[in-house]
Amino acid sequence: MRLSQYFLPVTKDVPSDAAIVSHQLMLRAGMVRQNGAGIYSWLPLGFKVLKKIEQIVREEMDRAGAVEMLMPTLQQADLWRESGRYDDYGEEMLRITDRGGRDMLYGPTNEEMITDVFRGYVKSYKQLPLNLYHQQWKFRDEVRPRFGVMRGREFLMKDAYSFDLTEAAARVSYQKMFAAYLNTFDRLGVTAIPMQADPGPIGGDLSHEFLVLAESGESAVFCDSEVLDVPAPGLDFDFGDETALAAEMDKRTKFYAATDEKHDAAAYADVPDGRKTEARGIEVGHIFYFGTKYSEPMGAGVQDSDGNVVPIHGGSYGIGVSRLVGAIIEACHDENGIVWPASVSPFDVGLISMRPKDEACAAGCDAAYDALTAAGFETLYDETDDRAGAKFGRMDLIGLPFQIIIGPKALEKGVVELKIRKTGEREELALDAAINRMRALA
Repeated sequence: MRLSQYFLPVTKDVPSDAAIVSHQLMLRAGMVRQNGAGIYSWLPLGFKVLKKIEQIVREEMDRAGAVEMLMPTLQQADLWRESGRYDDYGEEMLRITDRGGRDMLYGPTNEEMITDVFRGYVKSYKQLPLNLYHQQWKFRDEVRPRFGVMRGREFLMKDAYSFDLTEAAARVSYQKMFAAYLNTFDRLGVTAIPMQADPGPIGGDLSHEFLVLAESGESAVFCDSEVLDVPAPGLDFDFGDETALAAEMDKRTKFYAATDEKHDAAAYADVPDGRKTEARGIEVGHIFYFGTKYSEPMGAGVQDSDGNVVPIHGGSYGIGVSRLVGAIIEACHDENGIVWPASVSPFDVGLISMRPKDEACAAGCDAAYDALTAAGFETLYDETDDRAGAKFGRMDLIGLPFQIIIGPKALEKGVVELKIRKTGEREELALDAAINRMRALA
């Protein structure tokens, strides 16, 4: 993509209420524009990152055996009355009355709706286990929307819902999502620590939240540093191996890790002094086993092998897709701007022409752009007439993993300058060698 044809409204001006780094950088890099308190338009650069995160989440849900669907943003209030949550959920729920006088709501979550879908079609234990998921926009009327997309009122979530005949089977489904989340966050380029959590209004007696360590995190985190070094299950992990699933969960839960809400000072005291870690964390995912909390009041049952109709055991599994954009920036930035992990970067490389009006330089840059594209690198080509300092600053701000800089002197020597954004390392080498170097580092 040529920058002259792209929409990238970078700015130096940041509103005074942008209190954290991710909010400031997303505004400065032209990723989002605020339309109201906690409500944002996603501009092209931000939207590309959002879609890349969404795709990685999709791939890992599919790998774990979940099946994608899509549910509407608007829901009938009667479903929530069946579960007993309509009056209990609180003022965060946006309640609406349509022209027919029917009570509706803008969904903050989808347990009731997916249970209604399930009970309409699934009647036998032979159709289980089942895990359905979607990625959809949600709305929660936060009292104090703040921190940009980290705590907005409208946000993109991945919700998965598991249905099983027994508690034992449901816990296996829970372990599958636990392992899938570890792979997801690893592919996104961040370390997310699973911690025992309060189920809150979702309900149930088993819950973990996944937190990315960052100074701006809303929760205080206390953990054994050993948990940070446990590798993700990996792309070849067998989700059908129940022993391996339990082992993956045990590898992490054996180490102490808790937020301030669940912190046990006595248990934390047993962590060796050199491994005690106290930090801040951003919640990016939350998983729950809630048993028959929704299936019993809503009549979501199946016929078991004895012919008896029994309520299913359920679980729900959320990932804050739009929140992750901010969380990744909080964990991956420096004094010059964003430093994207390669997996979610909006472009793979930024190509900078130092003399776009110089005919030889323009031709050399055009040829490099074609070569990068042919090599599979999605390239943002800055062929504008802006000053060199503005070009460098803009590329550093938007945080692409690599920059290739071409000027007349470099062309005379038959080289380009490759800059690695994360380290700041620069080197001159032939274009083919630069392409091979980027492949090795990506």
